[in-house]
Amino acid sequence: MKKYLLLTALLIVSHINSIYAQGLFTAPDTVCERQWVQLKSNVPGAQTHFWGFCSGYAFNNAVGTNMGTGLGLDGAAAIEIEKDGSNYYGFVINRGPGNSFVRLEFGNSLDNVPRVTNYGKMDNVLPIKPSSLHIVKDTTKGVWHVFVVGGDNAGNSTLARLDFGKTLANTPNIVNFGNLDNALSSPTGLFIYKDFDNTDQLTKWYGYTFNKASSSLVKIEFDTLLSLTPTLTDLGAVTNVASPNDFAVMKHNGIWHFFITNELGDHLTRLTMGPSLANPTLSSTYLSNFLKNLRNPTGISIIRDCDSFHLFITNKTNRKFIRLDATDITGDSTAFKFNDLGIPGDMLGPTGLSRAIRDRDNIFLFSTNEPDSILVKIKFQQCNNASIQSSTTLVPPRYKYDTAGIYNLYYMTNEGLPDMQSQCKLIYVLPTPPIILSNDTAICQGDTVSLKILSVTAINKTWSPNYNISSTTADEIRVWPRYNTTYRLVMPYLSGCIVDTAVRVAVSKVKSDAGPDRTLSDGATTLLGGPNTSIGVNYTYNWTPNRYLSSDAITNPTATPPFDYTYYLQVKDTSGCVAIDTVVVSVGCNDVNLPNAFAPEGRNSQSRFGLANSQIIKLSFFSIYDRWGKEVFTTTDPTKEWDGKVNGDYAPMGVYVWNVDGFCNSGKRLKKQGNVTLIR
Repeated sequence: MKKYLLLTALLIVSHINSIYAQGLFTAPDTVCERQWVQLKSNVPGAQTHFWGFCSGYAFNNAVGTNMGTGLGLDGAAAIEIEKDGSNYYGFVINRGPGNSFVRLEFGNSLDNVPRVTNYGKMDNVLPIKPSSLHIVKDTTKGVWHVFVVGGDNAGNSTLARLDFGKTLANTPNIVNFGNLDNALSSPTGLFIYKDFDNTDQLTKWYGYTFNKASSSLVKIEFDTLLSLTPTLTDLGAVTNVASPNDFAVMKHNGIWHFFITNELGDHLTRLTMGPSLANPTLSSTYLSNFLKNLRNPTGISIIRDCDSFHLFITNKTNRKFIRLDATDITGDSTAFKFNDLGIPGDMLGPTGLSRAIRDRDNIFLFSTNEPDSILVKIKFQQCNNASIQSSTTLVPPRYKYDTAGIYNLYYMTNEGLPDMQSQCKLIYVLPTPPIILSNDTAICQGDTVSLKILSVTAINKTWSPNYNISSTTADEIRVWPRYNTTYRLVMPYLSGCIVDTAVRVAVSKVKSDAGPDRTLSDGATTLLGGPNTSIGVNYTYNWTPNRYLSSDAITNPTATPPFDYTYYLQVKDTSGCVAIDTVVVSVGCNDVNLPNAFAPEGRNSQSRFGLANSQIIKLSFFSIYDRWGKEVFTTTDPTKEWDGKVNGDYAPMGVYVWNVDGFCNSGKRLKKQGNVTLIR
């Protein structure tokens, strides 16, 4: 099986407390909880962008899912996964009765339940007892191939190639090369790659597999095209390799390394091939059985994620899933840290392990299990500690982490295109340093409030905005904003952590509008209050003095003052903030104020007919006449009113004429005649 990762431009974590450009993007090394983080792309011309702020991280716990039966597994020996365009395809080889080749179509996410196509024995051309497979795309022709090796002795061991054409969705054709040069004997593990041959000065396709019984390494040379018949060479037994089960491959610093799981001795071997697959210079190292924690190790996969290398291994005997972590894959066994990840997905007798695949924010591996023919999905999934999980814009939005820890940033450009690039980086989120800060507060407009910060270890303190504030750098400041204002406080620390917090000062803007000053005729009524008064259940209203008003506790009372009057409107909110406004009502004695109709039997204020004026102090006469000129009412008392009767009898409905002749308190004479309608 093929488990490899070619080294690309990946991040090596630099010193804490620095911010630096790291290839594809720029990010801080260290932040605090709830500190805003702004990332910057260094690839502004890319066609697509994907940012993962809390991506799956190989140091996290693995989540295993038993995908059950029904996926075409029957004594499965191996599985491999590849992405073709936007879709993922898995291929499984079965060693169960009849042998078979199975395709799993996951669609655009490895979290999907795959669609199964079982191709069976491929017209009996598929190698018997298949053990390993490798998926490769010949980029020169743009076509896909799947290579399979199988057999349990020299007599039945073979190499086969399945041709899919331009897409892995096609139905494949198969050719079986047999046992070329009789080099194969129970082959296991398979790796194929294009490498430069210094001898021939050509780039050719090379492959490698191991013979399990003899522990020998077999070189497969395809020349310049994968469609050509290869030649096989047995390079002989490799030291420290004993009954190999599988191997994973990585090219690091220009050197090829094979990591081999061994059934005999339950150990791991590193085989260094040198800089060329064409002309390898073999050097093997017995790494370890890691205190006997490797128990018939079978599948193996390798990935470089951020600043670490990770080897994943399945144990067939005790079902364990193992992770070995290293920052240097060329060191001895002490360079690899052993981690027992338990038995994810209840795996049983695992045989094959796919390569580790990063699907945006998650890392996936798949394990085939021979005894119960199930497939186990192993997932290092994204966390949920970022305020935003991901973004697809060139300039991602600001975000923050809610909990201290180590998180993985992941950035990918031009996904699915030939120039696709990806990169990840670890960001260290520190606990917020101990600080004491004033709480959010509320003030009345025009008031001043003090804000305080206490943090012993902060390098400095900066308040913003510089608006109605006594100082932008002091521990205690005074502010007097006229509108709601959030005062931001930024404090850097020697650790590289920057606390970015804020205090919100809410300003209560209580408004009182008593209305414009106005002049009334003597006896007239006016509506007080203007449109700008604060309205709502959170406000109370009080007019003073409360004389001559319809109400002193509403926004718009009516007023009938008998002389010049000044009214005050006080508006108060639930927090105690108060606003006051005044209105001056001037009352002039310039006209006779009489209604134009009245109803004697009515129940309202117009049941009698009389002067509304308050400033007429002397009345020569106030007389009322019917339509024939007969006087029905007369008085010299300004306060006396006609009740609509004549000699004790009800006066008939109709229009009556009135005459007034009197004097205001200012001495001004008022003389006027008019009509009034009596209504019954």
